[in-house]
Amino acid sequence: MKVIIFIILIFFNLSTILNAKNLSKAYFAGGCFWCMEESFEKLEGVKEVISGYSGGITANPTYREVTYGDTGHFEVIEIIYDEEKISYEKLLKNFWINIDPFDAYGQFCDKGYSYRSVAFYENEIQKELIERDVKKFEKKFEKKVVTYIKKFEIFYKAEDKHQDYYEVYFENYLRYKKACRREKILDYIWGS
Repeated sequence: MKVIIFIILIFFNLSTILNAKNLSKAYFAGGCFWCMEESFEKLEGVKEVISGYSGGITANPTYREVTYGDTGHFEVIEIIYDEEKISYEKLLKNFWINIDPFDAYGQFCDKGYSYRSVAFYENEIQKELIERDVKKFEKKFEKKVVTYIKKFEIFYKAEDKHQDYYEVYFENYLRYKKACRREKILDYIWGS
C-alpha cells in the first residue's frame, strides 16, 4: 500500500513539474487592479491573476501606503500563463484594450501615480513588443502614449481582500466600474 501511495505521489509531482515548465509570468498596471484582474482571468491559457504592487522602492507595501504614500509602486497584476496556450503578445494586446494609454493622471476615475498604466518587461523581446505597440498607437491616434515602460524587478502580493475582488464583491465591483465609465471610455478609444 505504501509503495502505491509513493508511486502516486511521484506521478503527481512529476505531472505538476511537467505542466509548470511552460508557465510564465507577465506584469501590467492599468489603474484599478480589480478591473485588470477580471479582464485577464477570462483569457484561455491564463492560469491565475494576482493583484499586487510593483515598480517602487518600499518593501512589502500595503494598499494604503501605495495609494496614499510615497512608495513609488503601482497597482499591478501578476499573470501566470501557459506559453503553449497564450503568448505574451496576446497578453499585451489585452492589456492595451483595457487601459487608456493617453491618460497621464491615472486610469478612469482613479487618479494618482499608483493608478498610472505600466507595461513591465522582463527581457528585450518583451520591451521591443511594447515599444512597437506604442509607436503604432501614437501614429494611429496622433497622440502621445503616456503608459510607462519599466523593467520588472519585484512583485508584492496585495492583501487578501483585494484578490478576486470582482467575484467576491460582484455588485460593489459592478457599481464601481460603471461609475468610473471604464467600459464607455474603452469603447470610445478602441471600439467595441
